[in-house]
Formats: sequence, C-alpha cells, structure tokens
Amino acid sequence: MKQIIDQHRRKFFGVAAGTVAIGLGVIDLARAETEAPRSSASNASFGTIKQLDAGVLSVGYAEAGPSNGPVAILLHGWPYDIHAFVDVAPILAKAGYRVIIPYLRGYGTTHFLSSETPRNGEPAAMAADIITLMDKLDIKKAVVAGFDWGARTADIIAALWPDRCRALVSVSGYLISSQAAGNAPLPPQAELQWWYQFYFATERGRAGYEKYTHDFARLIWKLASPQWKFDDATFDRSAAALDNKDHVAITIHNYRWRLGLAQGEAKYEHLEKKLAAAPIIDVPTITMEGDANGAPHPDPSAYAKKFSGRYEFRLITGGIGHNLPQEAPQAFAKAVIDADGA
Repeated sequence: MKQIIDQHRRKFFGVAAGTVAIGLGVIDLARAETEAPRSSASNASFGTIKQLDAGVLSVGYAEAGPSNGPVAILLHGWPYDIHAFVDVAPILAKAGYRVIIPYLRGYGTTHFLSSETPRNGEPAAMAADIITLMDKLDIKKAVVAGFDWGARTADIIAALWPDRCRALVSVSGYLISSQAAGNAPLPPQAELQWWYQFYFATERGRAGYEKYTHDFARLIWKLASPQWKFDDATFDRSAAALDNKDHVAITIHNYRWRLGLAQGEAKYEHLEKKLAAAPIIDVPTITMEGDANGAPHPDPSAYAKKFSGRYEFRLITGGIGHNLPQEAPQAFAKAVIDADGA
C-alpha cells in the first residue's frame, strides 16, 4: 500500500518518494507552499450521505475511496461542514485512501438518538464521537485531519488515543485547551478576535445566532478568509448543514463551555482532566497555516514543542484563509499523504 501511495504522490504532487521521511524529521517553520485560493469547489456534492448509529448519535458521513485502503478521517469546523473537503476527498481516494468525512454533532444529518441527551458541545465529547464512529466502522487506525473545531477534535484524538492514529494533520496546530486556560485574559487585540465567543455568552447572542444563523456564518467566512472569493452556491451548500435542529444549542454550549459558563457531562470529566494538562502529541504530525487566516490562531512557534514525534509545519501562501482544505485542497491532501507516508 505504501508503494501505491508513493506512486500517487509523485503523480499528483511531483515529489519523490522518501522526501517526506526526511522532511518530517525536522521542525521547519520557514517552509512555505503556494496555492491560489479557489472561488468555488469543482465537485458539486458527495452524493449519497451514509448514516450510522454510533453512541448517542446517528452520524451522517460521506465516504470515498476503496473500502480496503488506509483510512483518513477528515473533520470540519464551525461554521462550515463536510463540503470543506469536497475537493480533498477525491485526491485522497485516487491515492488509495478510504476517506470518511463525518458531520460533527449539530451539523447536517448527524442527530441525537434521544431527546434526553444533553446537547453538549464540549471538545472531549466531539472527540469521543469520532472514536465511537471508528469502532462502529471497525476502523482500528486512521489519519485524522481537520481545521477549526475539526483540528481541535483531531488533536484530542491524537493526544488521548494515539494508538488509533496513523498520523495527524492539524490546521493552526495545537488547539487543545481547558476551561482553566480559557479563563486567562488575553491582550486586547487577541480578545477582539474572539468577539463572537463573548456574544454567544449572552442570551441576546444565542437568540441572534438562532435568528441569523446563515448571515452569521457568511460573516465568519468572510472575516476568517478575507481573500477567498467564494460564491453563493458554495456557501449555500455548506450553510444547509447549519439548519440542523441542534446546531445552535451545540454552538452556544461549545463557546460557553470554553469560558466556564456552561458545564460538560460527568462521563467526559476524566478526559477533560487529561486535556487540561496539555498533553504532548507523539504521533507523526503536520501542522498547517494559511498566510491570510483572519480567524484567531496561535503562532506556530508557540506550539511546536507540543509535538514530540515526527513533525513539520507548513505555511500555505497565496492568500489562503481559515478554511484551508477548501481553499487549498491540493496542499491539504498532500499533507495527509505526507504525514502518513514516512
């Protein structure tokens, strides 16, 4: 399988097999790759969305590639959806990967099986959802890759369940945090970037997001990716996932939890305690950043030491914003293959 992946790497990216192992052996903060941001996706949809009961959820997910290939699980962020990977998935599928792209809780066709289940958006719960999905799909190990909430979820999986990870690709790097860390004040300019988190802490914010969900999402897309000229069709395709009846509740709980204004569930307390210690990640990792990311994100030098295994940082230039997989699908797919291929 590695030989097949190396062949596809040469075909799609023009790099020689073996260079990845060398590159992952160092922390190269100067490395940059250029990809022009796309105005719209070239693949209209994923086609059939599969549905599977897994834990407290019925999870909706797209799948591509051979059923017997190495698995790559791609995780979207807020307020986006699985179509962030609509151009990444076929690249990975052609490279031999079985690609799984689930809707997170509160998005798309993913829904709770019981009305009694708390609409909990805490990070540990989302990571546990993916582990449960892997169990249901009989996936022993996978490359986990994502951005925004998806990167945070992927980081947690790599930190707490390293035996389930072939490799990690995380846009904006190490995003594991805790309620205690969230209580620490930031410099004014940094706090300004989190304006929506403070808005969501109020009941006016909850009501506003519920009333103007699509308008709010479009504003975030523009602020987070100021040079990405997405069209209405591209936005509307993803915004439909935000019509999930639990989306507002999950979003509000997530951001209030971060500030200690909402509590999580007791069954995740042992996981949150581990995450509060900011655990080191030792699986093979590539972190990425777009050169025009307008969303809050840490400097790569601040988290480089949180990765103790084979590690590399990649800066993607050319006006790439927060939604890196959709704006620079070739670069994101290459990172998944490279992180896994050493």
